[in-house]
Amino acid sequence: MQKTSPTEQGAQDAPKIEFPCQYPIKIVGDAEPDFKVTVVDIVEQHAPGFDRRSVRMVDSRNSRFQSVRVVIHATGQDQLNALFHSLKATGRVHMVL
Repeated sequence: MQKTSPTEQGAQDAPKIEFPCQYPIKIVGDAEPDFKVTVVDIVEQHAPGFDRRSVRMVDSRNSRFQSVRVVIHATGQDQLNALFHSLKATGRVHMVL
């Protein structure tokens, strides 16, 4: 039996991102008074000078979680990976989308 690749099976490859670009990110974590500040400080380390006016915070329906949404100037996949790992390393971030 011959194996087929995912492409041959009809699965689509992940979309390619062309860098540099404006890149929206949604960071979800437990609702805490300093969650937004913590997230913005980490984002600033990896995307210096990002537009802080782009920051939006939304509480979940039951106010247990918060999402912080930012738009950064992404320069490459390495930058995004480092940002993701720094956010997750806080232990306070549940998801980065």
